[in-house]
Amino acid sequence: MQATKNIVWHAATITKADRHRMNEHKSAILWYTGLSGAGKSTLANKVEEKLFERGFHTYVLDGDNIRHGLNKGLGFSADDRKENIRRIGEVSKLFVDAGAFVSTAFISPYREDRDMVRQLVADNEFIEIYVYAPLDVCEQRDPKGLYKKARAGEIKHFTGIDDPYEAPEHAELVINTAEKDLEACAAEIVNYLEQRGYLD
Repeated sequence: MQATKNIVWHAATITKADRHRMNEHKSAILWYTGLSGAGKSTLANKVEEKLFERGFHTYVLDGDNIRHGLNKGLGFSADDRKENIRRIGEVSKLFVDAGAFVSTAFISPYREDRDMVRQLVADNEFIEIYVYAPLDVCEQRDPKGLYKKARAGEIKHFTGIDDPYEAPEHAELVINTAEKDLEACAAEIVNYLEQRGYLD
């Protein structure tokens, strides 16, 4: 507690608005949420590719990749999932302040945790993207073989099997990857950013 009292926020000389002017675009969190196998990482990387080709500053934070470093050691209990998302939220906020688009591809199954991240940034800086595919479609895809292991009892606390997934109620975008191909899904997100002035 004593250490916390002695920490004072240091205001930066260069502001987020300065970086927006230099980059010639706004910044925001593109928060991809959905079941394992819904296509979050694939879609996030395709959108980043499209933005990068147009000269926009972007970065993707992928759930599995982050657990190799920043969140190494966290499990999949409710408390660990909450801490996982808290850390990602704080890192994402730094990217927004740096003037970049940061895409986060995480199951992030709990509304409360996603709303916690939304509160870290301004109203127009958190774009929740619900990447939807029915559970049976996700299981058929099963790119990492996780559903098979979960059904066999080899993985506990697996979202959609023995842990819940709380779908967004007010997501900015709902992308159905079971009905549209990758290009169409990515275009829908880029169009959203264009129409709302993020790419000006």
